[in-house]
Amino acid sequence: MFTGIIAAVGKISRIEPAKGGLHLAIDAGALGLSDVKVGDSVAVNGACLTVVKRGKKSFDVDVSRETLRCTAGLDKPGEVNLERALRLSGRLDGHLVSGHVDGAGKVTRFDAAGGSRLLRVRAPAGLARYIARKGSIAVHGVSLTVNAVRGAEFEVNLIPHTLAATTLRHLRVGDRVNLEVDPLARYAERLLRRR
Repeated sequence: MFTGIIAAVGKISRIEPAKGGLHLAIDAGALGLSDVKVGDSVAVNGACLTVVKRGKKSFDVDVSRETLRCTAGLDKPGEVNLERALRLSGRLDGHLVSGHVDGAGKVTRFDAAGGSRLLRVRAPAGLARYIARKGSIAVHGVSLTVNAVRGAEFEVNLIPHTLAATTLRHLRVGDRVNLEVDPLARYAERLLRRR
């Protein structure tokens, strides 16, 4: 589990074909790796990936075809948001994020709004029903509060700190972003369907 509070911006520095997907080398940036070991989970742009090799300032992961199918940005070099897995004794500042990306949305608006930015994303049709005004959503692994929902599109406000501390500042209209809906919405739907 994760919180959606990004610890560092890293960089996918190398991509190699691997059996069943891709092998990535990731420069960890300011993410502390002193107690990260092979087998630990790290969220990379919101996708929970398993560390298969660790260096002093980098780590490697394998990405399956299924993960590549439902995510964006893990198949090319570039900056990525990084977060280490939550310790049960840790502080939960964002919201509970599983690291299981539900799908990729498309940026339809990214405008200045004072010192902040207004981000509008069109979610895949199957995910839209899980997105609610004032609910939580993870965009490229960043925990955000939904300000408005219109059909399959939702809006969030990105404050200056979020822009400075994540890769979201680089977004442009037309970009694809990883989305994970609030898991509580999924459980609520399942409970209601059983009635």
